[in-house]
Amino acid sequence: MLISTDFLQLWQEFLLYVEEKCSASEYQNWICPIKAKEQKDDQLVLEVPNIFVKEYFLTNYHKELLQFFTSHHGQKPHLAFVIVEEPLLSSVTTPQENSVAPILEKEEEIRLNLSYSFDNFIEGSSNQFARSAALGVAMHPGRSYNPLFIHGGVGLGKTHLLHAIAHFAKKEHKKLKLACITTEEFINDIIEHLKSKSMDKLKKFYRSLDMLLVDDIQFLQNRLNFEEELCNTFETLINEGKQIVITSDKPPSQLKLSERLIARMEWGLVAHMGIPELETRVAILQYKAQQKGLDIPQKIAFYIAEHIYNNVRQLEGAVNKLSAHSRLLNLEITEELVERALREMFQMPYQARISVEQILKSVAAVFDVRISDLKGAVRTKEIALPRQVAMYLACKLINDSLQMLGASFGKTHSTLLHARKNIEQKIQSDDTLRRRVDMVERNIAASAA
Repeated sequence: MLISTDFLQLWQEFLLYVEEKCSASEYQNWICPIKAKEQKDDQLVLEVPNIFVKEYFLTNYHKELLQFFTSHHGQKPHLAFVIVEEPLLSSVTTPQENSVAPILEKEEEIRLNLSYSFDNFIEGSSNQFARSAALGVAMHPGRSYNPLFIHGGVGLGKTHLLHAIAHFAKKEHKKLKLACITTEEFINDIIEHLKSKSMDKLKKFYRSLDMLLVDDIQFLQNRLNFEEELCNTFETLINEGKQIVITSDKPPSQLKLSERLIARMEWGLVAHMGIPELETRVAILQYKAQQKGLDIPQKIAFYIAEHIYNNVRQLEGAVNKLSAHSRLLNLEITEELVERALREMFQMPYQARISVEQILKSVAAVFDVRISDLKGAVRTKEIALPRQVAMYLACKLINDSLQMLGASFGKTHSTLLHARKNIEQKIQSDDTLRRRVDMVERNIAASAA
């Protein structure tokens, strides 16, 4: 039919139109995988690799496609989608091959989140250092920081950076052999190969990699046999100049792992990802809203970001919830709607925001020193330790940039980083100090309530 031919041709023209409007990574990840399969009268059948690509297209480009077709053809197509799964591995293998080969082939496929790239990683002072280190590793594997250890709380973007490294490395270093796995997947691989008595093949696979990316290594704690295998793999790869990147919710020194493995992880570069400051949270919120086709006024975005600050996933969840309320109930996004829809997600009233002055006052009371001494330049042990405790708590409890916090103490951001690291290490072994720090924190919470 003529209509079918027109739709096929118009789809190709629409792809060219979209390619000029969006970024290269967005086009490659979300638009390029969609294929025009066939046309039936006024219906255009599109082939997509998974439900996520379909949802992304409908959310972001469905309206534009209809407008494009109407302006060029005078008729809106009815869209139908066919999801084409990746072909399964052939089951026609010998018993020996069946127990081993699928496991290794599975690793080589590298399952990466398409939206986790450097292009759409929102950068702020809390994650700038980690992002720069990750990009350096992706650009020069094995030559920049090896191993690179990225740690931070849940939902702050560690996995995003890990997958971004993999995407960049695959694109820029075509012959690079890499694997991006979770610690759980590594453990499961060992179990499967132990069952099939093929550990040599597993070792050969991992130790022949040019880049190994391991997510959530904290799940290796208290698993000595698996830890030993990973440590041996690390040593082999590092000695051969191959790149390793690790993520965790804690720094190496706080993990219950062997001294040998901890030493290996601390040998390279350890980068911390903190809670994003207010401006970064607003930028993340607006970016996630834009992806959903949701228009959130700047004032409302700041209001949400002031009340939800623990991690990026909570901000994304807030956007999803707000989008559902707005569209299902056909309501404009106002402060009243936000308060009603997101009340359960709000973590603390904005009025109860903790200040540096509150921290200094509480530290001075518990450690029996003067606030003026904490703000001053005295370096005696009796003053230096409480001052570092105040800086540690400021980094932990206040969502401002390190530069802003440093200015409150009359110090540089590197001084704050040193103080935080020093106190983090001391409270692990000094119970008296830990109890005093806990007491200060309780006093601050009580005064802010």
